[in-house]
Amino acid sequence: MPDTTIRTNSDVILIGAGIMSATLGLILKELQPDITIEIYERLDIAAAESSDAWNNAGTGHSAFCELNYTPESQDGSIDPKKAISIAESFEVSRQFWAYLVQQNKVSSPENFIKSIPHLSFVWGEKNVAYLQKRFEALQSNPLFKEMVFSTDFNVLKQWMPLVMEGRKESDTFAATSMDIGTDVNFGELTRNIFAYLTKLDGVTIHFHHEVKKLKQREDKSWRIKITDLATGQKKKAYTKFVFIGAGGGSLPLLEKADVIEGKGYGGFPVSGQWLKCINPDVIAKHQTKVYGKASVGAPPMSVPHVDSRMINGEKQLLFGPFAGFSTRFLKNGSYSDLPLSIKSDNIIPMVAAGIKNIPLTKYLIDQVRQSPEDRINALKEYVPNAKAKDWVLERAGQRVQVIKKDEKRGGILEFGTEIINTHDGSLSVLLGASPGASTAVSIMIDLLERCFVEQFNTAEWQEKLKTMIPSYGIKLNENPELLTKIRQETATILKLNS
Repeated sequence: MPDTTIRTNSDVILIGAGIMSATLGLILKELQPDITIEIYERLDIAAAESSDAWNNAGTGHSAFCELNYTPESQDGSIDPKKAISIAESFEVSRQFWAYLVQQNKVSSPENFIKSIPHLSFVWGEKNVAYLQKRFEALQSNPLFKEMVFSTDFNVLKQWMPLVMEGRKESDTFAATSMDIGTDVNFGELTRNIFAYLTKLDGVTIHFHHEVKKLKQREDKSWRIKITDLATGQKKKAYTKFVFIGAGGGSLPLLEKADVIEGKGYGGFPVSGQWLKCINPDVIAKHQTKVYGKASVGAPPMSVPHVDSRMINGEKQLLFGPFAGFSTRFLKNGSYSDLPLSIKSDNIIPMVAAGIKNIPLTKYLIDQVRQSPEDRINALKEYVPNAKAKDWVLERAGQRVQVIKKDEKRGGILEFGTEIINTHDGSLSVLLGASPGASTAVSIMIDLLERCFVEQFNTAEWQEKLKTMIPSYGIKLNENPELLTKIRQETATILKLNS
């Protein structure tokens, strides 16, 4: 029987059509216009998993309001380092998006980014004291200079009327506000980028295609076996560089690649659900993103928030997310994802991480067991006058938190994002979740520096990076004048002033 396998050759293969692959593909094409790129996506559209608006917090994670980026130390101090790093990365993303709009590579920024205040809200003396310390630790930094703190009931009522309705003025509350916060629809942005990218010479996107096997050949190039899910057609693709940016699906693909750098990694899946408001009058009352403190043992993706969003041109109001446990690694995945990911090299780290994270396991079990009344009661902590009839449950995205080997503890559970690449730079994999999409540009530049070492250090690439990201190589937190200038410029280009 003749071999009917289709064979293709390209410089780069991107697995997964989310914000990470879109960002990497476009940056590469800007830096090296003659590069050839193939993109393979299991679903029939781009950005349908972690990047989709319903599956992604969309906060434009800039650490303005997310309290999990500024935990309180045992001595009561607040370390702002992580928040500063995330805020710096978000400014890099904003500059890149502004460049794309300015160059007419992406149109209608109002469809994917909007201005909206970011608020942190707490109650009780202990939490108010924490928020005051956080405010003092952050506001002294130029990136957070515009942050405002208040315990005044009337001020808080003005900032977030829906949240303050039905509360007693005699109780203790505090909030911080950053008016320059944003709401980002990463699904819309991703599809915009791919719409432009796939019009360029040498770029092809294949939907309904699933990667089945990856193997590195003797010459360090990669052979990838793919199935067209619509026709059953088998394909083989050959390339010098592979990026796996498939959200929760990245870990199984890393295991299939069978590289030494991927040994010992496991994944812990966390599912999510939103309460979605269906009452237009209630939706109209809330014009902010209000983030609170996570419960003890809760994963970072479960920080409760009352979130005003624009999704597909419609104003939405969400509360949550409520966490849960599922053995799927993707929203459209299989229940066998977790069991099949357990291998001889990662079983010890996974068991060790599981034992050390019993509070998280208990928290997730409690979340899964919640009744509709329990969820409404959780909502009422943030929206005291909420009525059950105004809210429906909506399934959110699936996240896979990274578990990795640790010499002292056997295995540790990580809540950030992590790039793994082979020592020869021919394969790179992105694992993890938050803050993810908001810092995609910085993550992909880091990847290029690791995997395209020679080209990265050329004058041409360095000059182009500075064109795309004017602050490239400069810490904006240490250069307040430049920060002000860049924020003003990007706000104008992205129509955030209107």
